[in-house]
Amino acid sequence: MSILAAFAGCWLPFDKAARHSVLPQIAVSIKLTLHFMQYSVILRIMRTTKVVSITLPPAMFEEAQALAKQENRTMSELVREALRRYQFNQIIQRTRAQMEAVADETDVHTEEDVVRVIREYRREQRSNKSMARQEP
Repeated sequence: MSILAAFAGCWLPFDKAARHSVLPQIAVSIKLTLHFMQYSVILRIMRTTKVVSITLPPAMFEEAQALAKQENRTMSELVREALRRYQFNQIIQRTRAQMEAVADETDVHTEEDVVRVIREYRREQRSNKSMARQEP
């Protein structure tokens, strides 16, 4: 007995003859319901994205299409990757600007300056320890 027949048997307390005449209708109904549910799930998954329309000059559009084809990507994937890289570059630029401001305040611009500041700090720490030992 198939799962569908067992399912129909639970719903239909008819005799066997009546069950066989109704079973194909139930099968079609269940198949359509499952088919609809499958599309419903796909539509819900697709709702997590938004559709955006952009304009590109024809030459840039052709280059983008060729690149997407070459990399076996969709245009959407290509644009998403471009946006991710743009966002990353923006973060790097903001961080660099902040660090340049700190570098100007502390007069640390090169690796040699960093090494110099570390040596000064360590020298200061050693002298503080030796002074703490002499105080008691």
